[in-house]
Amino acid sequence: MRKLLIFSTVLLTLISMLYSCQTAEKVEQDAYYVNGRDIYIAQCQNCHGEKGEGLAELSPPITDTVWMKKNRSLLACIIKHGYATPVTIHGKVYEGKMPDFNMADIDLTQIIVYVTNTFGHKQGKYTTEQVAKDLQNCK
Repeated sequence: MRKLLIFSTVLLTLISMLYSCQTAEKVEQDAYYVNGRDIYIAQCQNCHGEKGEGLAELSPPITDTVWMKKNRSLLACIIKHGYATPVTIHGKVYEGKMPDFNMADIDLTQIIVYVTNTFGHKQGKYTTEQVAKDLQNCK
């Protein structure tokens, strides 16, 4: 009985260790997500809302998964340089101007990781290299 108890304890410990191990990439992604959430709260939440719902007629929601996927490569440009082009989200046109937020590439990366993996989105990893590439393509 005692051997069974020891064996069970060791087995449960090994199983929990396997499930708790994360890759360095996953740990980095999680850190970006948390830091991005903090940036979102400080810089974006006033206009785009706590749940990404937007602000009445002024700021569009960021909950449209199709729009977010289609425009993912524009997000760094939009955040860094602002945006004045009308946007249609969930069939509604928003014509307000988004101000620019002259953020470092790492901050842009973190906020993009957060907004593309929250509010119903599951777009996964985004890197500072991708942000740099996307910023080179800004119009």
